[in-house]
Amino acid sequence: MDKSDGVIFILDKPRMRFKHPYRKLLQLLVGLLVVLYMGLLLYHSYYNSNNHVTKVASKQSPLFKKYLEEEALPQETHFKYEYDMVPSTEMPSATATVRPPATILRDLFISVKTTESYHSSRLSIILKTWFQLAKKQIWFFTDTDDKDFQLRTNGHMINTNCSSSHNRKALCCKMSVELDTFLKTDKKWFCHFDDDNYVNVPRLVRFLGDYNPREDWYLGKPSIQAPLEIVSKDKKSLPVKFWFATGGAGFCLSRALTLKMMPLASDGKFISIGERIRLPDDVTMGYIIEHLLKKPLTVVDEFHSHLEPMKFIRRELIEDQISFSYAKLKDEWNVVKIEGFDEKYDQNRFLSLHCFLFPRFNFCKTKRKR
Repeated sequence: MDKSDGVIFILDKPRMRFKHPYRKLLQLLVGLLVVLYMGLLLYHSYYNSNNHVTKVASKQSPLFKKYLEEEALPQETHFKYEYDMVPSTEMPSATATVRPPATILRDLFISVKTTESYHSSRLSIILKTWFQLAKKQIWFFTDTDDKDFQLRTNGHMINTNCSSSHNRKALCCKMSVELDTFLKTDKKWFCHFDDDNYVNVPRLVRFLGDYNPREDWYLGKPSIQAPLEIVSKDKKSLPVKFWFATGGAGFCLSRALTLKMMPLASDGKFISIGERIRLPDDVTMGYIIEHLLKKPLTVVDEFHSHLEPMKFIRRELIEDQISFSYAKLKDEWNVVKIEGFDEKYDQNRFLSLHCFLFPRFNFCKTKRKR
């Protein structure tokens, strides 16, 4: 090797010594960046895959299938009601607030208090209208045996063997049987109505879906402006104040609450309490729940009784209401203002109201309209 090569060799060797460490450092940095980039790609790929699987699982979950497989009740003109199919597209997570169990139609026990003298005039209209929306859930509590209506209600008429009078003992007697009958079922909600009520069943089901039947709920509407105050006979104890939901508008109790009522009100004890405070059935219910059990009434404005003017329920709000009623005051009817059948044929407006809400029923297509 010549000198020039040696010189070049000698000059290049130290350069190699200085460049070598930097090249290693650069290679290390590049390697780290590549690893980080690949890790990021893998993370996004895994996240998107999991997210997709969660959505698919939500759509195919047993809970969802359960609601889709709910069999439709036999309805007039094959009218399909979808209010008992309310699957949630969001599955609760471990850290989220637990949502109330989904409520479907078959979770309800709906009782209707009546009497023999009103079977023909009041029950016939109910059977033609809102009974068709929940044939398996509605039970009529009366004071006599009636083979005709027993047949027309598919065996859902119960003779309470209570008096047919309208005094407090007779009323408490029927309410006592209603409550005891519900407690023997596995239903989640006990809803009481009178035979002069129209109930928007789909709306009732949706409404109850916002409440948990495993919690204590007393849902209804008072007919007075202030809590009721009662004083004992001997006047030695302090006055008792409490709210109560008027039976004329209807009310609903969660199963959890009715189970707490059992030691106080089941097996006829409800009647005894009513006699002791000398007040009718709906007031006795409020006394037990609000005063004895200390559970407050939750006011629901969508319940309506004959004690309030029906004409003030605006047409555009009718679909959002749960119950309606009617009454004849001298020469004027207190009814919902709704177009439909001739007033001579439909004095309480329940037929017109039903056809407004559910126009596919066969009788809604008749020509007896105003």
